[in-house]
Amino acid sequence: MVHKKVTLIGKSTESFDAAVDDAIDRAQATLDNVHWIEVEELGVELATVDDREYQAEVEVAFQLEE
Repeated sequence: MVHKKVTLIGKSTESFDAAVDDAIDRAQATLDNVHWIEVEELGVELATVDDREYQAEVEVAFQLEE
């Protein structure tokens, strides 16, 4: 069994939890065999948005097909 990891960045104007959920939702919608997700970093974008944009960088591990 071989796994691959990719990094995704979820975004939300509501909270860090919502940003993590954004990344998880996208991973599950676009990748097969997702096994786990690790939150690597949290940050807030201020410069290019009207308000705060919460960001969560996550690593997604999924099993490659045999």
